[in-house]
Amino acid sequence: MTLQLGLEGMPKRLFSCTPSRLTTWLDCPRRYRMTYLDRPAPARGGPWGHNTVGATVHLALARWWSEPLDRRTPSVARALLDRAWTTDGFLDDAQAERWRVRAGDMVERYVATLDPYDEPVGVERTVSTRSAALAVSGRVDRIDQRGDELVVVDYKTGRSVLTADDARGSLALALYALAAARTLRRACTRVELHHLPTGSVVAFDHTEQSLARHLSRAEAIGEEAVAAAEALLDGGDPELLFPARPSSRCGWCDFARSCPSAAGAARRPWEGLAEEREEP
Repeated sequence: MTLQLGLEGMPKRLFSCTPSRLTTWLDCPRRYRMTYLDRPAPARGGPWGHNTVGATVHLALARWWSEPLDRRTPSVARALLDRAWTTDGFLDDAQAERWRVRAGDMVERYVATLDPYDEPVGVERTVSTRSAALAVSGRVDRIDQRGDELVVVDYKTGRSVLTADDARGSLALALYALAAARTLRRACTRVELHHLPTGSVVAFDHTEQSLARHLSRAEAIGEEAVAAAEALLDGGDPELLFPARPSSRCGWCDFARSCPSAAGAARRPWEGLAEEREEP
């Protein structure tokens, strides 16, 4: 927790955060407290199968760009995924194997659409920016150079179909665009979601005004989170300052088994995988 120790007349310290930290506060202040403030932290649940798929796909794509040009082929991408694969969060070895093949297909199809000579400006690149209230940093899946401008590319492996509204409304993508522009000293207004299961790409071209609105929203979220944390240090009631926000997300929360509001809602680790909801 980054808070300013009060000295009158001194400037207020910036709230250091990631986009994920801000969206966690929006989703559920109790989960925010459990994740970032409680020490010792409550016990988390085990790994999720869908997270294993997403993590290995991201890792394979990042490593693919580190290969020599003559090895940037779809088959090498699949081999990189196979090398990184784990069975964490699956029902059994048979299910894990089915998903290894599916993830390999996904990566191979996607890489076939890429130009291996079109080197990204950044892969798994950490970028940061500041405002009057925030110091935001985060790691971007890929940053492309298109003409004179940068483009933020975010890989998605979930089953949900994406629309341009997902790109337009994403606080994280907007903050990444601002951070990429500041870190790399080049204009960056376009953000893209690349949905690997379907091969679709949805994009949004921000304006200065739309980016400013997202930044203002992020500052407001940060102010709420900091105020709650300061009140907690002053002896405030954690249940009142950090209330649970029960929703359909509760079952997927890492703290579902430690949270009274999520009692009985915890999902099985493999249920987030498409076409696997009916597994016994």
